[in-house]
Amino acid sequence: MPAFILRRLLQSVLVMLTVALVAFGLFRYIGDPVNNMVGQEATMAEREALRESLGLNDAVPLQFLRFVANAAQGEFGVSYRMARPVADVIAERLPATLELALISGFGALALGIALGVYTALRRDGWLSHAIMGLSLVGVSLPTFLIGILLIYVFAVELKVLPAFGRGEVVDLGWWTTGLLTTSGLKSLVMPAITLGLYQLTLIMRLVRAEMLEVLRTDYIKFARARGLTDRAVHFGHALRNTLLPVITITGLQIGSIIAFAIITETVFQWPGVGLLFITAVQFVDIPVMAAYLVLIALIFVVINLIVDLLYFVVDPRLRVQRSGRGQ
Repeated sequence: MPAFILRRLLQSVLVMLTVALVAFGLFRYIGDPVNNMVGQEATMAEREALRESLGLNDAVPLQFLRFVANAAQGEFGVSYRMARPVADVIAERLPATLELALISGFGALALGIALGVYTALRRDGWLSHAIMGLSLVGVSLPTFLIGILLIYVFAVELKVLPAFGRGEVVDLGWWTTGLLTTSGLKSLVMPAITLGLYQLTLIMRLVRAEMLEVLRTDYIKFARARGLTDRAVHFGHALRNTLLPVITITGLQIGSIIAFAIITETVFQWPGVGLLFITAVQFVDIPVMAAYLVLIALIFVVINLIVDLLYFVVDPRLRVQRSGRGQ
């Protein structure tokens, strides 16, 4: 187990260094930071002094090492557009994105597993056929179209939910949340559905397919022959083995929810890091773009590491294989 964790940590470090190199390339080779930080009236001497103070005249490897050291401390410089530290700007926007991603992700996971199990155990029922038919909507329709349809129905026609924004939020120190206010909860409904619908249908169809496959295996037949109840067979044996591949897919999907919340945040003008990144692209705000790239990569790396560890813990075959290799 320690060797497994160490190997995964080394792989994670290599991935983050690669992403840091790409982000450093944004700083180093896209535009000139000096031109973005000073006005047209600045003299050449002032520009050269600024370049020297920023370390832009140093060797490229030294600049990269400095960038990695600063990134490890959460420092990405100052936003060209807002003239504020990038770390402060992201810290303000990150709670909104994480709140939206976690609500939609865990909602999709809970409903996806429940509906997947139901449609597998009642696969010939009319309700199962209806659920599977509706699941095609979540898989086929693009995210932005789902968001626009929800806005038209619930905000324009029914006027029961707000069309944009996060609503009223409560400041809990370094964290802000809309879950404690009525307007915040209402504002969260449509973005969470839009962001989680695809993941819900994906998890549901995966659980259903895996559940049907597991129910055909010999050990399930032996469990029935031993006189175990349907509940014990379905939830004690079949579902447990069904969840092994679901863990991997779910981990990747949670990372995707956070990374690709850009579209949902743009449609609903949700004040998260996704909308911040879109604005940064429009204004060529390189520090914000680089920080977003590193942040998303870090989230994916951490989630993948957790998924690998969970898979190692849940699946005893991996432990047996590695202990056998060690003998």
